[in-house]
Amino acid sequence: MYEPMKPGLWQGRSDPHESGDSRRWHHQVLPLEVEAAPGVALLGLCTDEGVRRNQGRVGARSGPNAIRQALANQAWHLSRPLYDAGNLHLEGNDLESFAAAQAEQVERLLAAGHFPLLLGGGHEIAFGNFLGLANFARTRLQGPIGVLNFDAHFDLRHDLRPSSGTPFLQIAEWCQARGQAFNYACLGVSETANTRALFERADRLGVHYLRDDEIGAWQLDGALALIDRFIEPLAALYLSIDLDVLPAATLPGVSAPASRGLSLAALEALIQRVKQCAGQRLRIADLAELNPSKDIDHRSARVAARLCHQILKNR
Repeated sequence: MYEPMKPGLWQGRSDPHESGDSRRWHHQVLPLEVEAAPGVALLGLCTDEGVRRNQGRVGARSGPNAIRQALANQAWHLSRPLYDAGNLHLEGNDLESFAAAQAEQVERLLAAGHFPLLLGGGHEIAFGNFLGLANFARTRLQGPIGVLNFDAHFDLRHDLRPSSGTPFLQIAEWCQARGQAFNYACLGVSETANTRALFERADRLGVHYLRDDEIGAWQLDGALALIDRFIEPLAALYLSIDLDVLPAATLPGVSAPASRGLSLAALEALIQRVKQCAGQRLRIADLAELNPSKDIDHRSARVAARLCHQILKNR
């Protein structure tokens, strides 16, 4: 089910007596219209059926609106138009139809010249987001597509049904069925949260990865070099951020809180490198797994909103 923008979510402070630019996101956001000039399009993907199937803590279906509420009061430092493209809601438990619907929406946003910033929702959203980019690229771009995922989990789980643990294996199988390369990098993997079978599958599939204990503010060189090598041959990049890559103390409101994770400072530095290296080849991005029902003092939503700013600034 599609739900258009809710203006009531975009409420925040105004400073009418300031002499300079005191705009905030709620002053800038507009509902997305068909003929809108190219800009940033926020699309909410309201599902946590995949989290339920993956035996996680449900609640991520409420994540998109929680992120919007945190974004509303952020100071505005961006240069592109900002649109709210509304929400897609999972009806029942049909994740397969939901993925097809979101792929259609993502492709439509890309075709209109927008940068889709997709707000989850469980990480099951990754498969539909990839399909949207792949469908767009098929007749418009020459060269491979890659997915760079900041995540405590590979999400390469083999299961009888799609879930929040399977999207990147689904992408691998989609690529294999079409004779295409599976270009996947995962940074921040927790050794204790991924079985040996998952590490072995990642190796067989040629996944580029670094564990969380291999990335720190004092040891970024390896991650920066991996990002450079991974992006260099790509025609288009999809950036995915599972918020459980951050420590539980920083971001408690997720399906599976991280015992270690990447620091926010390290993650922001790596996002900046991704943007510098990819440039306009960075076509879509998402944030997944925010669970407002498990948040503390809206801490997680505010961090997610800050990451939205980091992804979009200077673009």
